[in-house]
Amino acid sequence: MHLVLTSRILGILLMIFSLAMLPPILVALIYGDGGVKSFGIAFGINVIAGFMLWYPARRHRKELSVRDGFMVTLMFWLVLALFGAFPLMLSDHPGLSFTDAFFESLSGLTTTGATVIVGLDDLPHSILFYRQQLQWLGGMGIIVLAVAILPMLGIGGMQLYRAETPGPMKDSKLTPRITETAKALWYIYLSLTISCAVGYWLAGMSAFDAICHSFATVAIGGFSTHDASIGYFDSQAIELICVFFMIVSAINFSLHFLSWRRNTLIYYWKDPETRFFLAILFGAVLVTGLTLAATRAYPESVAWSRALFEVVSVATTTGFGIDDFSNWPSYLPFLLFSMAFMGGCAGSTGGGMKVIRILLVIKQGLREIRRLLHPSAVIPIKIGRKPVPDRVIEAVWGFFSVYIITFIGLQIMLLMTGLDMVTAWSAVGACINNLGPGLGEVAANYGEINDAAKWILSAAMLLGRLEIFTVLVLFIPDFWER
Repeated sequence: MHLVLTSRILGILLMIFSLAMLPPILVALIYGDGGVKSFGIAFGINVIAGFMLWYPARRHRKELSVRDGFMVTLMFWLVLALFGAFPLMLSDHPGLSFTDAFFESLSGLTTTGATVIVGLDDLPHSILFYRQQLQWLGGMGIIVLAVAILPMLGIGGMQLYRAETPGPMKDSKLTPRITETAKALWYIYLSLTISCAVGYWLAGMSAFDAICHSFATVAIGGFSTHDASIGYFDSQAIELICVFFMIVSAINFSLHFLSWRRNTLIYYWKDPETRFFLAILFGAVLVTGLTLAATRAYPESVAWSRALFEVVSVATTTGFGIDDFSNWPSYLPFLLFSMAFMGGCAGSTGGGMKVIRILLVIKQGLREIRRLLHPSAVIPIKIGRKPVPDRVIEAVWGFFSVYIITFIGLQIMLLMTGLDMVTAWSAVGACINNLGPGLGEVAANYGEINDAAKWILSAAMLLGRLEIFTVLVLFIPDFWER
């Protein structure tokens, strides 16, 4: 493994990331909120640290190995979260501690949306904009990671598509074609963001709120500029626009790429993962709406709008809210929260285990049941009309097993810090699935839990965002052997 090469790449990334401090400075100047100093200092720290990492290794030119790729991928999020925390610490308001600032920064970059800040309505505009910008940058980073980096490393949900899908998934390494594909994805991501912002603005949001919420919507992040989240606006038009863009952003971006390149929407209908995802959403909205109406929790018309928004928000792991679903009657809080474990489609900005994995686990379970009746039968598992290799099925089961073991381990660690069972279970679920809001003490925010729990949950956010194996591989002794 080439540590010097890793240092060079991280230095370049950090210097590029320093540019993220400039838009909040502009916002601070426009609104006169006093944020220029804190973001200016943070800009300087990022540039100097990046230069110090890059300069000694500037002449080091070698091709990235697979091990280098794992290290760079992990350090990318850790280093940017660390240096992204400086404005949150340096600003008088909110003036977070190092632990809280790192938690907030990592939550933004991983598009988790779990916040430790209370009183968003009173924060400086520059800080509000910066939080939303972190999520937007993290969301695009996830797309490039899923389409370009993880396939090169041989991991990730996009591996499931490589054998049968045209486009970027067929490439097994970074090539000029992947570079062009990544560029096209940037255009698509930016176009969705602009469209979402315009929609919000036309529906009644201020220009500032429209831009900020479009960042979090397309990134499936869930940060808001108001404590009441989307519920602050009390507008069905805004809620419907939000629902549309949350669903679009939770669909595999390779389908957006193919549809954009070939000017047809047929790929969405042909994709089994997308059809399964939309069917699950429809079923959950139906069940939730009927339950809310039957229990008279809301008037019938309100019940269905609440059901639609909250189901889509939680299932896509966005985490926006127009109501506190943790107080809903009967089994609904558990039902909605459990949907986040599935999350969005592979190659989207959504979190969770990914729809394609859940679909394959179900198909594998059904195959085992059929084998009880026909022990000698050869029963292939198919996605669409194409059989899925057994190696892929094994990888999915391996991921599922490690996910469950990791989840249980993190939950036990949280219980050891003194959190109650419901809070510990939901906090791990919300962070490892990059959802944000949980149940119990973390239903509104994470500000009141202890620092040890915040560091454990930071690890959960990173594990979930990088699909677990990318992080755990660094703890295998073989990784460090020459």
